[in-house]
Amino acid sequence: VQVAESGGGSVQAGGSLRLSCVASGYTYSSYSMAWFRQAPGKEREGVAALRSDVYTWYARSVKGRFTISIDNRENTLYLEMNSLNAEDTAMYYCAAHPAIKPNYKLLSDSYDYWGQGTQVTVSS
Repeated sequence: VQVAESGGGSVQAGGSLRLSCVASGYTYSSYSMAWFRQAPGKEREGVAALRSDVYTWYARSVKGRFTISIDNRENTLYLEMNSLNAEDTAMYYCAAHPAIKPNYKLLSDSYDYWGQGTQVTVSS
């Protein structure tokens, strides 16, 4: 299984970006997938997660601004990010897990597969 993110870049505060994550060789009918981010000098944090039962979960800091979705035909996970601010600047990682994780573990980093990350920089 390989996980690869794309779509990062530089944007001004208030702008939008859409991140994509392609999971190759990943054909599990039950799964959990998530976006994490890590800013310089900070710990990695969960941003948004989605399960195969369509349940979604967002960190409080992004709720209402970010939307996680998946195209199962293309094995692609998305993160639509709106109203970006400087605090959203970080390396963003996609993660996948071949099972449905309980709610309280969706934004913990116990995922089996990780991408290399894509950088998001928001300038004020």
